[in-house]
Parts: sequence; structure tokens; C-alpha cells
Amino acid sequence: MNAPIEDYALISDLETAAMVGRDGSVDWLCLPRFDSPACLAALLGTEDNGRWRLAPVSGGRCTHRSYLPDTLVLDSVWETPTGAVRVTDLMPPRADGPCIVRLVEGLSGTVDLRSELRLRFHQGRVVPWVRDVGHCTVAVAGPDAVWLGCDGHVRDRGDEDATVWEFTVTAGRRIALTLGWTPSYRSAPPSPLSVPAETVQKETTDFWRRWAVRCRYQGPWRDAVVRSLITLKALTYAPTGGVVAAPTTSLPGCIGGQNNWDYRFCWLRDSSRTLSCLLRSGYRDEASAWLDWLVRAVAGDPADLQTVYGVKGQRLLPETEAPWLPGYEDSRPVRFGTSAVSTFQLDVYGEVMDTLWLSLRAGIPMPAHVWDLVESLMGFLLRHWREPDQGLWQERGARRQFVHSKVMTWVAADRAVRMGELLGRNGSSGEWRAMGDEVHREVCREGWDTAQGSFVQSYGAPGLDASALLIPRVGFLPAHDERVRGTVRALARLGRGGFVRRCTADGTLPEAADGAEGTFVSCSLWYADALAATGHRQQAREAFERVLAVRNDVGLLAEQWDPDAGRQLGNAPKAFSHVALVETAFGLSAASDWNRPGPGAGRR
Repeated sequence: MNAPIEDYALISDLETAAMVGRDGSVDWLCLPRFDSPACLAALLGTEDNGRWRLAPVSGGRCTHRSYLPDTLVLDSVWETPTGAVRVTDLMPPRADGPCIVRLVEGLSGTVDLRSELRLRFHQGRVVPWVRDVGHCTVAVAGPDAVWLGCDGHVRDRGDEDATVWEFTVTAGRRIALTLGWTPSYRSAPPSPLSVPAETVQKETTDFWRRWAVRCRYQGPWRDAVVRSLITLKALTYAPTGGVVAAPTTSLPGCIGGQNNWDYRFCWLRDSSRTLSCLLRSGYRDEASAWLDWLVRAVAGDPADLQTVYGVKGQRLLPETEAPWLPGYEDSRPVRFGTSAVSTFQLDVYGEVMDTLWLSLRAGIPMPAHVWDLVESLMGFLLRHWREPDQGLWQERGARRQFVHSKVMTWVAADRAVRMGELLGRNGSSGEWRAMGDEVHREVCREGWDTAQGSFVQSYGAPGLDASALLIPRVGFLPAHDERVRGTVRALARLGRGGFVRRCTADGTLPEAADGAEGTFVSCSLWYADALAATGHRQQAREAFERVLAVRNDVGLLAEQWDPDAGRQLGNAPKAFSHVALVETAFGLSAASDWNRPGPGAGRR
């Protein structure tokens, strides 16, 4: 039986991440990168698909756990009949290869513990060759080697399938276990295994606290904002600046359903909000790195622009299925890679242009080659904006004339004109402005449903879509416009248990239409933003605090929330859920009116 998604905490070294359950089991780990094959995959199967459990021999979930304040260092405490013990889990920011440090400390009495490492390489499938090398155990499979070391005495209880160590701690005694990765051709263990665990813990704690203290948010929800920003940082691939949508794959939005997707990649549709979030929060270096990643990724022929790229900017992310994995609560198939690279989504052009505009307004210089990219992207849109696409939700069926996609093509034209004016490059501004005006007229004519008094999901269809809540946010219409107010009122129909679904049952998305999937965290926060923008600040605050209340015990959010079952759904933690949380906190806080970057300063 799989643990609830909200049972998992995240640790990360800014190049990959691990998911740690309340029972002390690391059930998800991909090495050496976020998008590498998993070597611990019990999250999507059973313990036979790979896990590393470290807990009292008596078993059970920890009594309580928390991150050390303003860090990604996780403390889990077990109180047993014979004593109490704390396990501190962390991944130091990478120096020489990825590693996980698990530091055990006796708090009272005497506690017997067991470490069971069951590695399964190649997405939870391949049993490695395990042997002892010096004071370490190494497991090898193909190109990968995983090393396990310990700085104290343990009793080896291993078998053919797992490395099992048992040991006893008394009050004040510490023992550390360190797991590290190297290419299999290296004959020596990674250097982190030789560094004292206390040193690694202090350096990691100091790193996160130095980073967190830079947060500029000083409003009433600072703890939640800082935790979300730390999560966003943890999902950043430091060498390139790319931000993965989530560290997991195939956690379902519908238990037992088939729409299980791999989120370990970087989506352009999240780019402008991520950049805005980082800039507003005081993280200019991270914003610049994300911008640099984006420019490198989208360089080239605009006809080849993808919706999603790998953390290194890779274009080829072949989607495969893993039939040997039973899936989270039997939700199959389990997928690795994504065919979303081939979807046509007009909205990503607007996201890219909005991101470039936000960065320019924030004072980040725009080199000549980036302006060339602007002109190239706009040239493509001038020729193709009238075409149907697959929309924000990446519908895999027939293309449609999605309202949000058209709104974002207007955003592209608007931001291109603004950038041209700021840079004194107005050669094509007239053409871009004319395109924007035409898009605006068409959306207001074809995307408006008079009977419902609302913008709809796509031209000629009655279905409603939460993406219409973004219309005032991107500046397409002001919040006081009656069409915006009418849309916000109509979209109350998307409500379910105080949260917001992404579309109504007469929309075009099968999983959403049959009511099987949960509500979307980001959509619920967009609704809070729209309520605030249209003058309903108390309702907006209540909507926001409902989202805060469904974070797990360590402050993490998945993509979705099921208000009926009271559980998180979808891949977790979801970067955009946390981006939306930060953005909404700024928008609702009295201190949020200062120095907002981008064209929408004060537009909310």
C-alpha cells in the first residue's frame, strides 16, 4: 500500500531530489539528475522497486517531523517504548557528486534501528551487483555506482536483495549513514563519504539559511512564503538555472487513472510567473539564471519552439512506459519522458515574451541576440496566431481555438511593443500593435458567452476554464471591467469544496469532465487573486488560507487537492503551486504594492 502523497517531504542538492516518507523511507531518488532513471522507485510500486528505509526496528511512522527553520534539512523524531531517536535527512548542495546524509541521534533511552537499502536501478527494475570496498558497500548496475558508508559500528543483516544494517543508539550517541553516487568506472567512493556528517549538516544548514534570509517578503504569511521559495530553489537545476515542474513522475491526478505524466522537466508555460516570483522575492541571481536557461532553450527557429525542455535544455525527451511498475495506488501506466515536446501551444510564446519583458523592466540587460529572438518569435506569431492549438492543459486530442492561448498571443504582441519602446527598437512595433488589436477584438467577440456572462474555454463552446482568471492579471482587460467581474462570478461554478477545478464538465478535458481529478492548487490561487483584484479581499484571503491549510505537515503542495477525500493528488511538490502561493501572498499583503516588476504593477 502506497503512503499518501502528503506523507512525503523533499530533500534536494539543487541537481536532483529525494522523497522521504513519514516512516523514514526514501521512496524516490533519481541519480545523478532530476531527470535521470530512478534507483529508488517504491513511490510508484513496492519496496521491491527500491527504497532506503531508516527507522526504529519496531517500525511505524515518525511521531513528528519538521524542517529546521529556513532550511531543507529534515528532522524526524520517533518516540518508542524504550526511548526516543531523531533522524536528520539532508542533501548537501553538490560539490563532488550527489549524496544523502542520514544522521541518527539518540535523544533518550535506548533505541534499536534498522537501515534497509534496496536499490533497483533503471526505473526500479534492475538488481545491482553489490560488494564491499573498504569501509563502504557499493552497488553497481551499468553506468551507475551507489556507495553506502557509515561512521559507526553496525550489525550486517543483509541478504541478496538488500543491504541491511542494524545498530543501537543511546541518549547522546550519534551515527551517520551517507549514500553517494559515482559513475561505475570510478573505483573510489565519492568524497562526501569521507567528510564528517556534522560538518556536512552545518554547511548545508548555513547554506539554506543564508539563502532564505534574502527573502524580501515581510507580510503575515512569511513562513509559508519562505517554505515555498525554498521548495522552488530545491527544484532548480543549479548548473543551468532550469526549474523542474516537480521532482516526480506519474503521481496521479485521478487515483487509478491513466493520465499520469512525468514532470521532471522545465515547462515554458510557467516561465513568466516563476521569474516574477523570484524577482519580487529578492532572488535576482536565480531569476537571471532561469532567464538564461530559457533563452538558450528556445534559441533557433521559432517554428521549433517546444512547450517543455530538459534541465540541460534537451529537446528530445522520449516518452516510454514502465509496465514493471504497478503505479501509485495502481494508477497505470507509469511514464518516463514526455511527448508534450511535440504539442503546439500558442500560449508559450506569450509566456516567453512576458518573461523577457519582466526581466527588462527589472533592469536585467537584454543583449542584441535576445532582441533578435523577440523579432523572430513575433514573426512566427504574425503568421500563425490564428491557428488552433492544444491549449494550456496540453490536450492530446483535436486542436481548438482556446481563449487563453489567444490571450497570450495578445500578451506576446503587447510585451514586444513595450520592449521595443523601452529599447528604442520600434521598427516592427506598428505591425505587432495591429496584431495585438486584432487578437483582442477577436477574443472579446468569439471568446465571450453572453448567456453565461463569461469568457469561455474555447470559441463556440460553453465550457468554462480557470485560465480566464488570468485575463486581468496579464493586462488583457482591467479588473474593473464588467466582463472580468462577470467571468469571476461565473467561474464560481468551478468550485468544489472551497477549491477550484480547471474547467467545467462541459469542457474538453476528459479527466476533468468526469469529475475524477482533484481541484488544482494553482487555479484556486488564481481565483483568490481575481477575487482580490475585483474588490473581494476578505473572500480572497479566505480562499488563500484554505490553500495554506492543505499543505502537508512540512509545508509542501502537490499539483491538486481532492476536497472530498482530503488528500493531495498529482506530482509533488509542484513548483507552480508554490510559485502561485508566493504570488498570491504578495498580492494580498499590505506591503505588496512596492516595486512590483513587470507591466502589471498595480494591475492586480
